[in-house]
Amino acid sequence: MNQDILTPAASENRPQPAAEKKEYSGFLKHNMREYGMLMSLIAIMAFFQYMTNGTLMQPLNLTNLVLQNSYIVIMALGMLMVIVAGHIDLSVGSVVGFIGALAAVLIVNLHMNFVLASILCILAGGVIGAAQGYWVAFFKIPSFIVTLAGMLVFKGLTLALLQGQSIGPFPDDFQMLSSGFIPDLFSAADLRITSLLVGVVVAAIMIFVKVRARNKQAKHGMEDEPYVFFILKNAVFAAVIIFFSYLLASYKGMPNVLIIMFLLMVVYTFIANRTTIGRRIYAVGGNEKAAKLSGIKTARVSFYTFINMGMLAALAGLIFAARLNTATPKAGTGFELDVIAACFIGGASASGGVGKVMGAVIGAFVMGVMNNGMSIMGIGIDYQQVIKGLVLLAAVFVDVYNKNK
Repeated sequence: MNQDILTPAASENRPQPAAEKKEYSGFLKHNMREYGMLMSLIAIMAFFQYMTNGTLMQPLNLTNLVLQNSYIVIMALGMLMVIVAGHIDLSVGSVVGFIGALAAVLIVNLHMNFVLASILCILAGGVIGAAQGYWVAFFKIPSFIVTLAGMLVFKGLTLALLQGQSIGPFPDDFQMLSSGFIPDLFSAADLRITSLLVGVVVAAIMIFVKVRARNKQAKHGMEDEPYVFFILKNAVFAAVIIFFSYLLASYKGMPNVLIIMFLLMVVYTFIANRTTIGRRIYAVGGNEKAAKLSGIKTARVSFYTFINMGMLAALAGLIFAARLNTATPKAGTGFELDVIAACFIGGASASGGVGKVMGAVIGAFVMGVMNNGMSIMGIGIDYQQVIKGLVLLAAVFVDVYNKNK
């Protein structure tokens, strides 16, 4: 009789490890896109750290890595919204060059205040995005064709605006947009304490927000991430942020452009996850007909994504011009390829409806680390293009394979 009583209890306890293992494997399977890219970035950084004899993670090189990829990250945030909505924008590189030329004419030639000139340039970017988005959204002309035409138009306008010559230099205040660093409020010989404290505060806020969000999900029975994964993921993120801040603090501190990037990442993560317009963008990209039948004004949503892309491309153009300290006719050439590749490598789907802000940021840094690492190793630009092309093809193949599966 005792054996009969113990047997059911034992049988109830035995399946739990298998169920737990199944839960972990199921979570990893459904989130492989997100975790896979993060692990890929870590693996790529470790590879180049070894191959460059530790040069990759030196504070000076990390600072250059941030400065060199800031405009790509900023444009990737806008491109992600465009791609998620089911479109593409091939004109962003030309818009970067055109806005840089416009800023140079306003600031250098016409001696306009750099703040007013920057505002006008960002508004001009919004107008450019609206002009292209209008044809895509309301006339249903494929975005590939419209933005390909835009690429040619703004390349020509850049040449006309600059009259084939470079214009510069910019005022020192304008250059601070790209090459400046946040001021240090504490006096230390070899460490920028303020930059380190900013990193610690950001890590603490991130953990607080994640814990609060998980508690809300648990309250409604909606949490799906195993507790072990949750702890490990956030502990690793916090450690990386603090370590990264320490490395930057040991050189000149955090660049101003890094603060701009971080604020934009927070804003766009909030828009994508917590706002009506963000949900509508995903709905339009996932199934435009179903979204239209549900009452969403799909044309207006697509129109907004192009306006947003134009304004972010304009901001990237200002940052790039400030970094070069001059406006050149060839500025922005090929940027559209790096931006689109960053989104696809970061997990965005070529058919729309899928993609995350952090994925696009990770994809941008994957491209940046590869460019930087290969340059340090002395690999020529020809083979760099080959390798980046193969990585992009592999990322899209994985997306299509998982979708078909």
